Amino acid sequence: MIEINDTLQITKDQGFPKELRIESHLEKPYTTGDFSGQIFKFRNKSGIRFYHMPPIRVFLVENIDGNWLYWGLIHITSLSFDYLHKTTSGEYEIEHIYTPEEMKKAHDLVDRNSETNYFKSVAISE
Repeated sequence: MIEINDTLQITKDQGFPKELRIESHLEKPYTTGDFSGQIFKFRNKSGIRFYHMPPIRVFLVENIDGNWLYWGLIHITSLSFDYLHKTTSGEYEIEHIYTPEEMKKAHDLVDRNSETNYFKSVAISE
């Protein structure tokens, strides 16, 4: 099976940027400029997946214990496939980081699955 995705949903182990930490972002929000020009890699995403090509955006979602945290928008810059293990790997650039307020709204606007909403699954002091 081949999937076409508009969302890159990955864990830290799969290549979600270790520099992006929700606790830090809520305290002092990151900006898109903080990551300008940086290339990030993801690896071993299950399934053979294709993503929208730039200039079309892809949502960047951190999977934290099954809960989805929408961080912003990215451009996938390269993909590779392991057909034996049926996994996808690639590289991406961050195009836009959501503000904490946008992050809290994004799941309800884009996803609408309350079972995976990060902000409904954890208590965060503001």
